[in-house]
Amino acid sequence: MEHTVQKLVILGSTGSIGRQTLDIVRAFPNDFQIVGLACGDNISQFQKQLLEFKPRLAFANSPGPLTGQAQFSTMEDMASSDDVDLVIIATTGRAGLGPALSALKAGKSIALANKEILVMAGELITELARKADARILPIDSEHNAIWQCLRGEDSTVSRLLLTASGGPFYDIPHEDLINTTAEDALNHPTWKMGKKVTIDSATLLNKGLEAIEAHWLFGIPYPKIEIVIHRQSIVHSMIEFEDGSLKAQMSIPDMHLPIQYALFYPQRLKNAGIARLTFDEMRTFTFEPVNYAQFPCLKLALEAGRKGGTYPAALCGADEIAVELFLKNQISFLDIERVIEKTLSLHQNKARPRLEDIIEADKWARKTAAGAARKEIKCQS
Repeated sequence: MEHTVQKLVILGSTGSIGRQTLDIVRAFPNDFQIVGLACGDNISQFQKQLLEFKPRLAFANSPGPLTGQAQFSTMEDMASSDDVDLVIIATTGRAGLGPALSALKAGKSIALANKEILVMAGELITELARKADARILPIDSEHNAIWQCLRGEDSTVSRLLLTASGGPFYDIPHEDLINTTAEDALNHPTWKMGKKVTIDSATLLNKGLEAIEAHWLFGIPYPKIEIVIHRQSIVHSMIEFEDGSLKAQMSIPDMHLPIQYALFYPQRLKNAGIARLTFDEMRTFTFEPVNYAQFPCLKLALEAGRKGGTYPAALCGADEIAVELFLKNQISFLDIERVIEKTLSLHQNKARPRLEDIIEADKWARKTAAGAARKEIKCQS
């Protein structure tokens, strides 16, 4: 049987998921060829990647010459290139939406680590994938876990349980977070992630995004999706079937395993670089219901998902601006929820939106969120 080399494009190659994807490529050098890499502003890291992996195509937000033989390409053109088999979308926010659409229109499968794409445009993305007979492979640990749990099953799902670590502030009363710094919020107890995702984990808004994403990925109605606090981050998610059986996927809190599962699906291969669970680590598991009063952003996200239309796009736009301003120390941690809530309260929803409606809702939300943030700053000065 002829050995097949999978040709990859990695969007967001200098971020946490992008770097870990390249770790898998290094571990299996005969199985992959990097056709294209794209990054944001980390040019020094990007130049090293270009020299090491020698992609044909490259994109960076920051202007400047590209190292090596790579030709400049837009992410959309890169994602739809004829010689690409799989596009890994590891960007944050709306940046991955255009390339995802381009890849699917060209019949390319996408490995998705970007929550916002399905949150903003879940119906458009999933419908396009069906028409193009292209696959959406989830890299996010929770969705990857659900994907693994559903493999080989044809029984009806009665509940989908998304696990959440609770973040760094789980045991701190909500009102005591008024003076929380970005450094505090970035100190996640179990995961090492990019800054945007880590802040979303601290507010637990990320679990609302994941519920919306799971709804579209697996066709599960919102009433059947539950979120439980699991501080150990060993059980990555669970499925309950009609007979009451629970099926869980467990591994150490490390993204290498879900990335590798997506890249090699349906194969499972040994990788000495991925640590195994020990019985000491599995000695104690705890599960608790979510205290929604402690995490208002989670409640806002779930409400936006249930309302549908352009609400999820407005949610993503507002959150991206609020988190950006918090990381710049321009608003407080508690202002994040206030900015998002104010933005969503002003949003005029469009049901069954077209792509232009989604993009417009995102732009509107960003502008509105920035204005709401300025008002919060003024009130506190």
